[in-house]
Amino acid sequence: MKLQYGDEDIEISSVLPIIPLRDVVIFPHMVYPLLVGRPFTIAALQEAMVLDKQIFLCAQKMPDVDMPTRDDLYQVGVVARILQLMKLPNGTMKVLVEGLIRARIKTYTKTKGFFTTRLELIPPVSEHDREIEALSRTVRELFSEYVHLNRRIPDEILLSFSGIEEYQRLADTVTAHILLKMANKQHILELDSVKKQYREVSRLLRSEIEILRIEQKIDGTVRDALTRDQKEFYLQKQLKAIKEELGQSDEIANEVDDLYEKLDKLDAPEEVIARSEEELKKLSKMHPYSAESAVVRGYVEWLLALPWRKYTEDRSDFGEVKSILDGDHYGLEKAKKRILEHLAVLKVAGKVRGPILCFVGPPGVGKTSVGKSIARAMNRKFVRMSLGGVRDEAEIRGHRRTYIGSLPGRIIQSIKKGGSANPVFLLDEVDKIGIDFRGDPASALLEVLDPEQNSTFSDNYLELDFDLSKVLFITTANSLSGIPPALIDRMEIIRLPGYLEHEKLAIAKMYLLPKLKKEMGLGAVNIEVTDDAIYEIIRSYTRESGVREVERKLASILRKVAQKLAEGSRRKKYKMGVRKIGELLGAAQYISTDIKMKPDPGYAVGLAWTEFGGEVLPIEVNLMKGSGKLTLTGKLGEVMQESASAGLSFIRSRAERFGLEPDFYNKMEIHIHVPEGAVPKDGPSAGITMLISLLSALTGTSVRKRLALTGEITLSGDMIAIGGLNEKLLAAKRSGITDIIIPFRNKKDIPELPKRLTEGLKLHLVKKVDEAVRIAFEGRLSGNNNRSRKGVAKAVKKKK
Repeated sequence: MKLQYGDEDIEISSVLPIIPLRDVVIFPHMVYPLLVGRPFTIAALQEAMVLDKQIFLCAQKMPDVDMPTRDDLYQVGVVARILQLMKLPNGTMKVLVEGLIRARIKTYTKTKGFFTTRLELIPPVSEHDREIEALSRTVRELFSEYVHLNRRIPDEILLSFSGIEEYQRLADTVTAHILLKMANKQHILELDSVKKQYREVSRLLRSEIEILRIEQKIDGTVRDALTRDQKEFYLQKQLKAIKEELGQSDEIANEVDDLYEKLDKLDAPEEVIARSEEELKKLSKMHPYSAESAVVRGYVEWLLALPWRKYTEDRSDFGEVKSILDGDHYGLEKAKKRILEHLAVLKVAGKVRGPILCFVGPPGVGKTSVGKSIARAMNRKFVRMSLGGVRDEAEIRGHRRTYIGSLPGRIIQSIKKGGSANPVFLLDEVDKIGIDFRGDPASALLEVLDPEQNSTFSDNYLELDFDLSKVLFITTANSLSGIPPALIDRMEIIRLPGYLEHEKLAIAKMYLLPKLKKEMGLGAVNIEVTDDAIYEIIRSYTRESGVREVERKLASILRKVAQKLAEGSRRKKYKMGVRKIGELLGAAQYISTDIKMKPDPGYAVGLAWTEFGGEVLPIEVNLMKGSGKLTLTGKLGEVMQESASAGLSFIRSRAERFGLEPDFYNKMEIHIHVPEGAVPKDGPSAGITMLISLLSALTGTSVRKRLALTGEITLSGDMIAIGGLNEKLLAAKRSGITDIIIPFRNKKDIPELPKRLTEGLKLHLVKKVDEAVRIAFEGRLSGNNNRSRKGVAKAVKKKK
């Protein structure tokens, strides 16, 4: 058949390859790009390129069918010609087609990997009368209004319609540009009369225009309500207007009703109830998707979730409280005694009285676990808040609600998490709080920890008073040096100094091993670690005041047992002795002592106290020919350097008494070194040790064996009291020290020391430096001693 198509005469074949289309209907005179990827459609395209570039296009009824049969296709489609064909890198083809003429499928067969069809061509209908003219004008007017209302179609499209005179082409072109469902377009394609097409197109255009007018009305209603600062809520308000049209606007009412129901059950002060009701009234008048409603809703939910008057009942049997504390922790007798006194007052008075407890001690001694035990003993909830690295005051007091994403502070958050208004609240690592431009969190804690103020604690987010007076606050720290004085004033310091070897042994056997066996699923396995083996771990594989490293070493041993069981071992009994410990843990990490048992001249041992516990501090002095220069190495702090200068000045002022030449200092250089040079060291208590090591080097006299010294000195020769005596004695005992020189002013601390700690130690209490010199050198150093002068001369000569 020949087709008059514009100025062309096109020969249309009645047998053509077919391409089924998904979700699109092609009309005559319509130019459209297609993406072809199915193998049989690609083969059909290749065949069409041979047959005058003609192909038959018809729509699938169900677009998800990959291999359609004749029943899956609409029977009417269009013959199209291929204008352009491009192969894409992924194997698909992009083809530009132009519809030519309607056609109906007569036969449908598969050949050479694609489908062909014999067609019944449907020639264009030519109708000319007044009715069809009127219908065409109506369609033009409706389509023009449709384009003006629909922002997705450019107005320029109307210019291309002005030159179309054929009635059927006009109907086809208008239908192709209306955003309709595929079934509606297919129905118009199949109509055999131009008048029927116009009537159907007019009906569909009127329906679409009505929908667009409603959309514009909704759009106008929303835009009228918008202010400059509400533009970002445009889409939400559109949704609201649509729901109002549909009568679906009861969501916020249901949510407010649920919150009112929770409020009726809330046991809280009157001001909290009043504030909650006030905020709920605001919420009921707001749009549920506005930013302000989210802020109000979150605030009300916080008010309703807090345990304002919800308390747990304390354990009434005080003897059981004591037994729980004793059962959970071995040793720490002094600490447990003070804790029980505090709890006794709490039981009698019915509320917290007196200062806050602050546990101070090195890592691993059980500060946090003691807090947990107190909560268990009192039958209270336990809440822990770590203050390490906290630098923002808002972490304590919360953010004001004016800020986006604001929340209460961690105090209120922890109270909510605990679920009661009287928990045991552990503020961990209070000495690690920082300060920066965002405020001082330590100052914010003053109100929290002050019993006179915390009954009306005000969080910035809540803006309501919360009673913290019934909360038992406990703080922990490794050292008091990082805690502000005002905060220390509100706390009672309870020191947990560390454990002796026999205490570590008991803790390992009674607590650590059973706990680790349970955690690793080894409860049914008989694992025995001998006392000697545990002592070997303590002495050769750990160097600490607590028991964390002991626990890690025991865990390492048990993991190796678990590995053997996992590999198929059926052994049910394991005994670990000293030799076995060496095999499992490798070579010893620490020798029995870090000090010289036979000290050379210029060598003395001091004792230091850090936040990690006590440490021995060997000090070495070397003399060289020079002109009075004093060199100090070992990363010493300013206070320690000044102690060295003070010790040297004391010796120079008494040079003749120690048998030294008056001008000895001008003939030599003195180098003082403290080993482990990468570790910072500071403090005044090494003053006596530096003086004795200097004197030992200058006189060539060795200090007595197994002696350690600690004490601050003055230029007049007095000994000043030092801190951390318990920890220093622990370190001395670990290192094999037997004699220790300490200031007489520390005599008051000795009765507080555990008896097991002082066993085997001889404490020399001295008031003056001269006494320390006599004890350190066992009387070998005295005034008018020519040997001292010779010692200096020999030391200087040796370095020449």
